[in-house]
Amino acid sequence: MADDRKSARLGPRFNEAFVFAAHKHAGQTKKGTGVPYISHVMGVAGLVLEAGGDEEMAIAALLHDVVEDCGGMPALREIKEKFGRRVAHIVDGCTDSYGSPKPPWRERKEKYLTRVRDEDDETRLVSAADKVHNTRAILLDYREIGDKVWERFAGKRDGSLWYYRSLADEFERRGANRLTRELARVVAALEKLSGVRGADSVDRVKEA
Repeated sequence: MADDRKSARLGPRFNEAFVFAAHKHAGQTKKGTGVPYISHVMGVAGLVLEAGGDEEMAIAALLHDVVEDCGGMPALREIKEKFGRRVAHIVDGCTDSYGSPKPPWRERKEKYLTRVRDEDDETRLVSAADKVHNTRAILLDYREIGDKVWERFAGKRDGSLWYYRSLADEFERRGANRLTRELARVVAALEKLSGVRGADSVDRVKEA
């Protein structure tokens, strides 16, 4: 079967976005590890391109955490000035907080779940790529260190599984694609290894 995904051409703006993201995330590491944070946004951009996203969507993937982790609304305005309205719109749609300190974890995640239901397909694709990259990393680390991996996250085991299961279900609601299917598979693998069924993770969080 032929692969009909379009080839995205990457030019100077993508290079500029990479340098911008590397500068903004300089010194940051992934939770509970010494891995430079830039590795995450590189991975998300790769997933977006592999799923058929164009250069501006890949740029948004590189920048998707800048607003949340590197400056809030001023950072979003800077992204709009440097990379345009479309990129800024996607980045905004991937952001669940704009200030410091951030609102409580549960509140942020519930609001984002409500918000993502109405986001456009491009934003949802970049967001799904972000969640695929996150859950793949958790799964790999779980296989190495077991339940200790959940200590890195504010939602711990039950909250994290609830959030990713809820997102996986929501992304598939409007039509499955390679990223939504992969997210569902990875979340299912995490649930199985953790001894938590999908419905159980949702119920436990509701009862908390």
